[in-house]
Amino acid sequence: MSKTIATLVLLAASAGTTLFAQDNFFSQWEKRTSRTQSRQPSWSVPLVSPYPMLIQVLRADFTRQVTPALTDTWNYGGSRGLNLIPGFNSEFDFYYPPYIQHNAKGAKDGFGDVGFLYKYRILSANEKNGNYMLSAQLTATIPTGSYSNGSTDASVSPTLLAGKGFGHFDVISCVGGTFPTLDTAKLGRSVAWNTTAQYRIHKIFWPEIEDNATFFYGGKNDGKIQNFVTPGITFSKFKFHPSSETSRLAIAFGGGEQIATSTLHTYNHNLVLTARLLF
Repeated sequence: MSKTIATLVLLAASAGTTLFAQDNFFSQWEKRTSRTQSRQPSWSVPLVSPYPMLIQVLRADFTRQVTPALTDTWNYGGSRGLNLIPGFNSEFDFYYPPYIQHNAKGAKDGFGDVGFLYKYRILSANEKNGNYMLSAQLTATIPTGSYSNGSTDASVSPTLLAGKGFGHFDVISCVGGTFPTLDTAKLGRSVAWNTTAQYRIHKIFWPEIEDNATFFYGGKNDGKIQNFVTPGITFSKFKFHPSSETSRLAIAFGGGEQIATSTLHTYNHNLVLTARLLF
């Protein structure tokens, strides 16, 4: 009987130690993330454009593209996913495959490609110490899409990202290329240049306007440019425990509309909705 009681005591102590270790791990991760983010501006993440900030979030976007033929395509997920800040001025992202629903004859619904991202923050200063950022990132995609809902080949996309704030106003700009790993002659290469202007109102309202330009080299659109202007707004952030200074759990959301402004455009309009769980 005494051996049984001793065994139970040891098991309870072991379980308590394990739980303490887990709590300590997550607690230290949260503190490290908060320290990392405290050294950068607290700008809202744009609707479409890449951004130089390091963020920790579970994100899902939903888009509805209307083509020149007046057919529409829904994208559930928007090639977003889980973003983590492990420290070291770095961010790692995993982009789960979006589900793409077509409303045109002959088009088959299905999942898109899986993606990964690594970002390194080169320079940063929060609003009290300069209000600027400079980062570099590398994105990779794997052709996991079903039917024609993804690319036929993997690709890599290096990008340079920067931003500068002026009081409640900030401008974020980034430029990067997309390079297929195979069949470059058919798929071509592209360079994307995105610029976002935001203005903060009462801490949580972030009206914005983006310019999303893509320059094509090789492939069927060689020498052409596709450009969209995207007005929108994000609401960030609403904390689950606003009275706690250390609590990180919060939600953010927003919406906008991409509007084609170039002769070449794969769609006329694109409704963009975003939902984000920050932790």
